[in-house]
Amino acid sequence: MKDVLDEIVAWKRIEVEQQKEAMPKRTLYAAVEKMMADGVESRSMSKALNDDAHGIIAEFKRKSPSKGWIKEEGKPEVIPPSYEQNGAAALSILTDEKYFGGSMEFLKTARPLVNIPILRKDFIIDEFQLFQAREIGADSVLLIAADLKKEEVRTLTALAHELKLEVLLEMHSLEELDYAELDVDMLGINNRNLGTFHTDVQNSFDMISRLPEEKVKVSESGIGNPETIKLLRAAGYRGFLMGEHFMKQPTPGKALGDLISKLDSRVVG
Repeated sequence: MKDVLDEIVAWKRIEVEQQKEAMPKRTLYAAVEKMMADGVESRSMSKALNDDAHGIIAEFKRKSPSKGWIKEEGKPEVIPPSYEQNGAAALSILTDEKYFGGSMEFLKTARPLVNIPILRKDFIIDEFQLFQAREIGADSVLLIAADLKKEEVRTLTALAHELKLEVLLEMHSLEELDYAELDVDMLGINNRNLGTFHTDVQNSFDMISRLPEEKVKVSESGIGNPETIKLLRAAGYRGFLMGEHFMKQPTPGKALGDLISKLDSRVVG
């Protein structure tokens, strides 16, 4: 099941070491310390999802390992701002280059152009990546239970909070539910199996009753139908991470606006 994930994480360890050579830890850490001393604020993604009527986390995702390029020409200075203009509660920006066609520069480009929270979507395995996330302007980071031990999630979460970053912890199986007790800000249920990339939204419905009631819950992947979002909201989810559904359309921002129009024409609990 973990074949693809294992391959990605193995590469990520190599990549992070290369990044440390390109920018020594002391340089990066000093830059982040200065940002925080200067009072550069971060935005609360969990609050944004709780407060928003729709809770859409619109994702800037140009490529996937299973489908190849989705929108190779997608521009970070165009699509993320259009997502905000069309009603996104938050943004997710892929920063993995090899497998998802992303870049940290994409997030850095989008940051001054939007006023809603941005999630750094990547495979976070090292504290160095948390400092990177803060430096490029992320407000939250994704941690994936399938590629981290429980104690690693605990340690990375504690540091993320010191850096004023929120944590979205992603789980995708019943076996990972013991991670839900950790002090993270949001709990995500991935409807896509990270080994086979098979997607089934039923996974979110199956897992919701096992999640702590007080945590902000996010359903991820395979969502496109407004009626499904309505049912997920009624079940207890307050965030809906959607990427391919929008990115495969000619104008992703308009596709989001159309979806929200359909949601507004329904009674969403």
